[in-house]
Amino acid sequence: MMKQYVSIFLIFLITPFFSSYSQEVKIAKLKYNGGGDWYANKTALPNLIDFCEQELNIPLNKKDYVVEVGSKEIYQYPYVYMTGHGNVVFSDDEAQNLRNYLISGGFLHIDDNYGLDQFIRLEMKKVFPEKDFVEIPFDHPIYHQKFKFEGGLPKIHEHDGKPAQGFGIIYEGRVICFYSYESDLGNGWEDQSIHKDPQEVRLKALKMGANIISFAFTQD
Repeated sequence: MMKQYVSIFLIFLITPFFSSYSQEVKIAKLKYNGGGDWYANKTALPNLIDFCEQELNIPLNKKDYVVEVGSKEIYQYPYVYMTGHGNVVFSDDEAQNLRNYLISGGFLHIDDNYGLDQFIRLEMKKVFPEKDFVEIPFDHPIYHQKFKFEGGLPKIHEHDGKPAQGFGIIYEGRVICFYSYESDLGNGWEDQSIHKDPQEVRLKALKMGANIISFAFTQD
């Protein structure tokens, strides 16, 4: 059964990304258990989708999809976005499903919306007990897609005043998970009326988000 899902996913993954984005691509927000607000930043992905369509010419499906960690439907989405402020709990089955998805070609972007760090590091150890998050260097391709971020991840919201950092989980040479910490990209993607960020700050967040999407779809 798993081989079937992997085959379906790989066919879906390869076809649109190597045909000049000729097919509409679906991305989704990750729904998880534990009580954390997985549903935060409700306008973020729709705004990022619009920006990517304009700037990258990628035909992303505009529907606000949600997928559960343990669902086999996760294979329909080559990019999955996870955010929140609080607790995260993956069951053993959910952790295994997420692992299978990621090593089969999927990409997870974890975006700390402040307070997520202490929980997500523990839960991702269930997914990859043999792996640790490693800091992504500033010269990495994820910071040098269409938009250039010579100093790495942009700082969007202050939080604890720590520098923004981008971490990754690397599997067989491929970044399968990117973790944006102390940046809060998702808040920058939201409607301007929500957080009232200056347009130049929102634009930095959207450009970095577009870089992540671009990198997830095109990395070797």
